Amino acid sequence: MTSSILITGCSTGIGRHCAFALHKAGHNVVASCRKQSDVDALQAEGLQCVQLDLTDTDSIHQGLEQALKLTGGKLDVLFNNGAYGQAGALEDLPTQALREQFETNVFGWHELTKAVIPIMLKQGSGKIVQNSSVLGLVAMKYRGAYNASKFALEGYTDTLRLELMNTPIHVCLIEPGPIESHFRDNAKKAFEKYINVDNSRHIKNYHKTLERLGKSSPSNKFTLTSEAVLRPLLHIIGSDKPKARYFVTQPTYIFGFLRRILPSSLLDRLLNKSD
Repeated sequence: MTSSILITGCSTGIGRHCAFALHKAGHNVVASCRKQSDVDALQAEGLQCVQLDLTDTDSIHQGLEQALKLTGGKLDVLFNNGAYGQAGALEDLPTQALREQFETNVFGWHELTKAVIPIMLKQGSGKIVQNSSVLGLVAMKYRGAYNASKFALEGYTDTLRLELMNTPIHVCLIEPGPIESHFRDNAKKAFEKYINVDNSRHIKNYHKTLERLGKSSPSNKFTLTSEAVLRPLLHIIGSDKPKARYFVTQPTYIFGFLRRILPSSLLDRLLNKSD
């Protein structure tokens, strides 16, 4: 059965892979990107794509309006995926950096989701899929802004699911661990924009952070391709009763389990070993 699907954050990585795969599978996919140059590139490759900047309210609504024109006014699935990670110790992060992290990773998603809900209620069906992270389950050092945004997303989505429980709209979370993408490139740019490495007491660990973010190959042996996220997304699209949560990659399963069974002191010691 063909579904109309809007995906955010499709210039690279998970969003791009899922958009092309779902399009190839016969779904009416509308990808979206923040930059017009990325929109043009995807359109040149045969994908329907609109410009949608999650930090701009007008752009969000204009992008949704354009997407609905391409789907005949119907939207079966919204896959909220567009996000980035602001690295750096919380004590070194200017408040503006935290604001920008939430603007993209939380507030933009809310604005788009809020606009989509009436459409799905009117048509009598719909699925809202949130691409979260293992860092919405456990925290790691020097990822505080991203941790906070994903923890917020988890609470937001759980609440939304309860509020829509007696409606025909399903709400699901996908929670990946490390996935091959350009995520590290964007995180490095955000880190260099806001963190003064040489004036921080975390200078030694920051050099490790820059080394990790600068690697072209995966720095984690558990890293999977974007195909690992596509699989649960396909299940959600095709299921009459999709699950509330889908864990992706071994670290998510491990930390999801450890969070339930370990006291905070022991979990903190384990997590503290990561840089």
